Amino acid sequence: MKNVSNFLAFIIVIILFSCSPSIIDDDKAVIITTESQGVSSKAVLQFIEAAETQRKDELHSIMILRHDKLIAQGWWNPYNPESPHQLFSLSKSFASSAIGIAQDEGLLNIDDKVISFFPDDLPDSISTNLNSMRIRDLLKMNTGHNNDATGRMTTSGENWVKGFLALQVEHKPGTHFVYNSAATYMLSAIIQKVTGETLTQYLTPRLFEPLGISNPKWDSDPAGINIGGWGLNVRTKDIASLGQLYLHKGNWEGKQLISEEWVDEATSFQTSNGSNPESDWEQGYGYQFWQCRHNIYRGDGAFGQYCIVLPQQDAVIAITSGSNDMQAILNLVWDYLLPGFESMPLAEDDQAFQALQEKLSSLTLSTIHGEASSSIETEISNKKYIMETNEAGIESIAFELDSEDKSITIGTQAESIKIPIGYEITKKSSLTLPQLGEQVVATTGAWRSNNNYELKMYLYETPFYLTFEFLFEDKILNVNSSRNISFGPTGYLQMKGVRN
Repeated sequence: MKNVSNFLAFIIVIILFSCSPSIIDDDKAVIITTESQGVSSKAVLQFIEAAETQRKDELHSIMILRHDKLIAQGWWNPYNPESPHQLFSLSKSFASSAIGIAQDEGLLNIDDKVISFFPDDLPDSISTNLNSMRIRDLLKMNTGHNNDATGRMTTSGENWVKGFLALQVEHKPGTHFVYNSAATYMLSAIIQKVTGETLTQYLTPRLFEPLGISNPKWDSDPAGINIGGWGLNVRTKDIASLGQLYLHKGNWEGKQLISEEWVDEATSFQTSNGSNPESDWEQGYGYQFWQCRHNIYRGDGAFGQYCIVLPQQDAVIAITSGSNDMQAILNLVWDYLLPGFESMPLAEDDQAFQALQEKLSSLTLSTIHGEASSSIETEISNKKYIMETNEAGIESIAFELDSEDKSITIGTQAESIKIPIGYEITKKSSLTLPQLGEQVVATTGAWRSNNNYELKMYLYETPFYLTFEFLFEDKILNVNSSRNISFGPTGYLQMKGVRN
């Protein structure tokens, strides 16, 4: 029986480790166990189980590398290995890398003054503080602004550079930490100014292609400058590759992509950002990298995309998620994964290893718990509900819930959008949604009661999902919806309609 168990574990490992060309060359992939790299399978399994219990439906993916070996990876369906994930501020660590490469190439020096790159965009009066602001201050979030300048910059007009330079700089640059995505945008603008290329174009041959990062997409401002501080979309394994590059001091497969000196500076303590010993957001800041507890550093993005580099453990952990409590996820890493790293290989634990592989290969986010049918589904199906005026511009909703292929069709002035719905599974589709634009979604639904149908829509290239509640009362339809996470209130659309 033990031989059968070992064989099954072996087969699962082959499946799991054959799809990461950015980390392991498929032709040279080595079948390894977690314990052989000094990591406890039980610790990884306990992390996943704790995450699913304590942070339900929040984790989207995880990859763990130790000693340059991929020892664990998993995606919570509908998230998957090949779909990119919206990174938010984890984009900043990629932008910082571009500055490091440009300095290595002699295109700039991080002690250059910011205003020196934009003579045509300067305000009529240049303050002493603005005049003294350097690239280094942008990197360290020490621009001297009293508050995050991003909102004021992005609403200043189409020329964001000019908007940034027009802002009051209340403090001497280099003396005051304020997390400021506008600072990273200016790094991107500087790269475009000195190279004539966008951040994406500049990084493609120098970073993206060597790391195997295919088809990276970075949002741009109205002038065509990549935003830098957010807006990059890449896969989980691309996040892990960036971590591996920094773990190896900028060296990738024998080629120095970024100088070791830059990596050391970028990932070390450059400025204080607080004093709370329990917060991983107050341990210090580097050049668009955060210092962590336990002598670890990371890049991260809003709602939980992490590139965690553990130099003492010779390890990298990449995580994507959708959470309003990013510290809670890091705490799970410190509580469960970190103690599982040992300095020497561990005794093989076949049972725990197999249990881990089975868990990793069957991860899934929740579907709606409820009934597949209702006594009113025939009455409401294939009929159109005319909606009252609403902010999303939805004019009608039609349901097809009395067949095996369930769907909802949303009508706007421009088009009809049919959304397929799975029961106890998610069904994927590519749609252009009101207010949300082009999205790939995975949708599931069920009857929570006889007149209450609930739908969950995962936007699985982002951290978000939407939950819709459709309440039918005679000919009246009430719609309530919410987002799992948000920078503000999580309420989404509330609508009312009448059956035609």
